[in-house]
Amino acid sequence: MPMREECKHFQSRTYASGEVARFCVLDLAPEAPWRCPDDCPRYERRLADAGWQHGDLVEPAVENEPDEPEGDIGTLLEEAEEVVEAAAPSAITEARERERKEQARASSTAGFKWFRRRRS
Repeated sequence: MPMREECKHFQSRTYASGEVARFCVLDLAPEAPWRCPDDCPRYERRLADAGWQHGDLVEPAVENEPDEPEGDIGTLLEEAEEVVEAAAPSAITEARERERKEQARASSTAGFKWFRRRRS
């Protein structure tokens, strides 16, 4: 089943680069942005008229679905998520270390700012 854009849990965001992210906010569509599960237990249709004003924007076309990979798509995406989760702690540690060094450098040179000021 294609992504159910009328579901209240569907979101679409367009970034400045023109890239469009289409996803289920409950993370129940493992094949997003192309498909929702056929029998999604949390599917809820959006209210038809909630007082929204609709503009003239045209939704960008959904990119073509990639060729079917070998194996289960859900398993493939879970493996990709594990790779990202495994890399995240070291990336956070590196960022904190870099920030700590920058703060230490800034505080070590703070006392010499009077020396660099020009006198008028």
